[in-house]
Amino acid sequence: MKLLLISDRESPYLWDYYRPGMLKEYGMILSCGDLNSQYLTFLVTMGNIPLLYVHGNHDKTYAQHPPEGCECIEDKLVTVKGLRILGLGGSARYSGGPHQYTERQMAWRIEKLRWKLWRAGGVDIVVTHSPAEGYGDGEDYAHRGFPCLVDLIDKYQPQYLVHGHVHAEYVPRMVRTRQRGGTTIINAYERYVLEL
Repeated sequence: MKLLLISDRESPYLWDYYRPGMLKEYGMILSCGDLNSQYLTFLVTMGNIPLLYVHGNHDKTYAQHPPEGCECIEDKLVTVKGLRILGLGGSARYSGGPHQYTERQMAWRIEKLRWKLWRAGGVDIVVTHSPAEGYGDGEDYAHRGFPCLVDLIDKYQPQYLVHGHVHAEYVPRMVRTRQRGGTTIINAYERYVLEL
């Protein structure tokens, strides 16, 4: 199965230049945040496949205008098409806006999911907005990663951790995939195709 991973920038290829059938090869779309609600609604309508999303630090309008036909997996562990998928959106706190968390708050969010993770026998894919510390995060304060996401990877060993938040323009020659143990960490900026 192919997954379409998206984050932070609406892809002109998928939106402005969309052609019927472009999404038929995908079994699911995972959004890592900071995307226009109408864009997500468009993709789920045209693709007719599940679209799961978490919030980015700029997703202030989702409360009033949520993406239609999409499933918010914020602070949830869901099973879709046989995959156990965990959602933890938001970024490190830097301006006090919505969907910004301290390290302690993010660690507490993960701790509250411990029972569900144990009951499910682990997790296959973790969908976040911010990266794990040291694995594709930025050097500036607003784009630093969460150390507790490294702990999550080490403890539950998901196959994948998919994130956004760090744009290609921020990092010259951005590395899209990294490895920590058996976990592949993917920056989903704009769009990335993951074949399982």
